[in-house]
Amino acid sequence: MSEIVLSLSGITKTYNPGKPAAVEVLRGVNLELPRGQVVALVAPSGSGKSTLLHIAGLLDEAESGQVVIAGQDAGRLSDRARTEIRRAEVGFIYQFHHLLPEFTALENVMLPQLANGASGGAAKARALELLGRVGLSARAGHRPAQLSGGEAQRVAFCRALANGPKLLLADEPTGNLDPATSDQVFGVLMEIVRETGLSALIATHNFELAARMDRVVKLENGVVTEG
Repeated sequence: MSEIVLSLSGITKTYNPGKPAAVEVLRGVNLELPRGQVVALVAPSGSGKSTLLHIAGLLDEAESGQVVIAGQDAGRLSDRARTEIRRAEVGFIYQFHHLLPEFTALENVMLPQLANGASGGAAKARALELLGRVGLSARAGHRPAQLSGGEAQRVAFCRALANGPKLLLADEPTGNLDPATSDQVFGVLMEIVRETGLSALIATHNFELAARMDRVVKLENGVVTEG
């Protein structure tokens, strides 16, 4: 049986609960993500996909339900332990790269490693390796403002992968790029994911990109359905 890297069971989430403006976003989401599988999460705007990804990555808490990452039940862990799992096991990529503008590409990829206890030398070597794999060795010393949109997003990919996570969560990772750049950058992302054997849950509006993944799930009316 394949290792289940991410398991979501009965996940619910309501904003402004108990008030007239209450919005039930997630109504019992169930989802399993085996090791090495890349899953497209297709959902319309405002459907709760970002909320679901944040809950899956332990950035937010569900009202009810269970989140298990790499065999660890997050609901049974302290806040500190949840943070440690997030740092070690989960990588995030967003639509906008969110790189720190005052740091170079190299430093942006080093930072999560340093926060996770890596030495400066080890963090630099790993960052240079990753930047080389996405074709950005020559841009390592450039700050985000000096990079193109596609280059900055590739740096964001490297940052997300820097700590060697088992799970990658991506929220419209190419949604801010033009179609040609989006296709190129997504190709780089998929190549790295395949090489590393990562499990990935990637939210996208782009049905062509979704078709290139192993499996497609839809988030509609607060629940996840296949296909």
